[in-house]
Amino acid sequence: MSETRKIAAILAADVVGFTRLAGADEDRTLARLRALRSDLVDPTIAVHHGRVFKRTGDGLIAEFRSVVDAARCAIEIQGGMVDRNAGLPPERRMEFRIGVHLGDVVEEGDGDLMGDGVNIAARLESIAAPSGIVLSHAAYEQARDRLKEMFVDLGEQRLKNIARPVRAYAYRASGDGDPPAPGVAHLENRRPPRLSLLVLPFANIGGDPEQEYFVDGVTESLTTDLSRISGSFVIARNTAFTYKGKAFDVKQIGRDLNIRYALEGSVQRRGSRMRINVQLIDVESGGHLWAERFDKPLADFFDMQDEIVASLANQLGAELIADEARRAERAPNPDSMDLYFQGMVWRNRGFNPANLAQARGFFERALALDPDNVGALIGTASVDALVGALYSTDESAERLAAAEAAATKALSLAPNNPDAHIWMGAVYVYTNRRAQGIAQYERAIALNPNAAGAHAVIGLAKFLDGRAEETEGHVLEALRLSPRDPVAFVWLEFAALAKMLLGADEEAVERFRRSIEINRNYPNSRLWLGAILESLGRHEEARAEVQAGLALDPKFSIRRARIAGQSDNPVFLRQRERLIEPMRRAGVPEG
Repeated sequence: MSETRKIAAILAADVVGFTRLAGADEDRTLARLRALRSDLVDPTIAVHHGRVFKRTGDGLIAEFRSVVDAARCAIEIQGGMVDRNAGLPPERRMEFRIGVHLGDVVEEGDGDLMGDGVNIAARLESIAAPSGIVLSHAAYEQARDRLKEMFVDLGEQRLKNIARPVRAYAYRASGDGDPPAPGVAHLENRRPPRLSLLVLPFANIGGDPEQEYFVDGVTESLTTDLSRISGSFVIARNTAFTYKGKAFDVKQIGRDLNIRYALEGSVQRRGSRMRINVQLIDVESGGHLWAERFDKPLADFFDMQDEIVASLANQLGAELIADEARRAERAPNPDSMDLYFQGMVWRNRGFNPANLAQARGFFERALALDPDNVGALIGTASVDALVGALYSTDESAERLAAAEAAATKALSLAPNNPDAHIWMGAVYVYTNRRAQGIAQYERAIALNPNAAGAHAVIGLAKFLDGRAEETEGHVLEALRLSPRDPVAFVWLEFAALAKMLLGADEEAVERFRRSIEINRNYPNSRLWLGAILESLGRHEEARAEVQAGLALDPKFSIRRARIAGQSDNPVFLRQRERLIEPMRRAGVPEG
């Protein structure tokens, strides 16, 4: 049998709740379906130059010669169903859901079509709401300028058995100019998706037209950058900008879009300075969860936008994950993502053994429920890498090998996940493969320019490579991108260690103290600070810091300090040895 490959517009439709309807009254349901097909569906498909090539009980799949024909057909069918359901009680209404896609198909000799083009249309239909229509991005691009009706950009959707996310658009006619509500089933659940967020267009206070593009640029860039957070669902900018310049109620927005959070902000120019106010709102309660203010001297708008967006995206990522973890703690039956969020909060509390053990426990439970939870795989890799690298175990090699296995699986499932590349890079750096590690960090930065941690750990790789003088520049870049990052205490430790190795002892003390101020539960900064204070002759201070560090990690030892952070670079090894003896004198056991 011959077959031909071609591009086709595919429409897939089925009846919502058909089994329930047939169970209540099978004869009447089947008779009504046949009548709808003969009176409405099939004639409408024919009028719009389509052909049905497959029927599936209560559904059908049709081919059209253009996406515009397919979309107009879908709209007309749904409009016709409104009239036919008028006056019927909800339990007796017959409602279609429809998906439309433009893609590659294979045509068999008998006229049947197969392939991804058909499969994606069917999966889009499955996420459409009752009486809803969902178009793929490929279909939307062909149809949007030819139809006056409005579409809601739903962002990328994970479709069952489809390898890559598909950007989707939901149709809903709007006659009054108000923003349309999404018409997809999974957005209409009573429980909003986790990490579901709308970035509302920032207000341009004062109305200075010169800064309007800056204000809109911040909104668009934040929308893009926040969508990179693992497990997030961020409403696309097309929908966000339908609210621009309008009065709105955030609670109503939450109900319309079925989201948990809204981010709103304002920009005001005052002389030679610019003030940006931002606040994160829980749309269910209307309460404010977090707020930030930037007061900055006027500079190049694009540079300001990049810096502000990077800082906001990193801070918001941590805040959103913490809030999701608080919700998860209240869940009677936490699922894999609930457990992942809780693990992340424990990991970010401080890299002492107890916190890391708690975090790993949550990640393990998450993976037991879903072995392909990429976030939990990356979390597991991060914990094992940290335990193996930060002097917390006698089995450093084993933990780093486990971290590499988890990161490898995460990358096999999500090759473009920047966090997976970061933790694979950490494994390489801590197992004496620094060039490969730096390449992984650079890949993470290419995927996510806001990946502050990647910059910081490049600095770590440099001092392990005997180039301690280069470390602080990378750490400062990380702090510029994420000045209040939950793990900034570790980045400052990298800078302090580099200063120690270079003999800049007082600068090292200052950076260690800043690290401790940020997180008092992290033992390593205290232990290294004790060593540098001892070398400066400040013996009592040195012993106090070492005792505080050992209280947080009683198993830390001179031996572990030597085996962790593997490096065969002779410059690094020579620099490190000058710290070992003062650490010993300050009270760190030999081990």
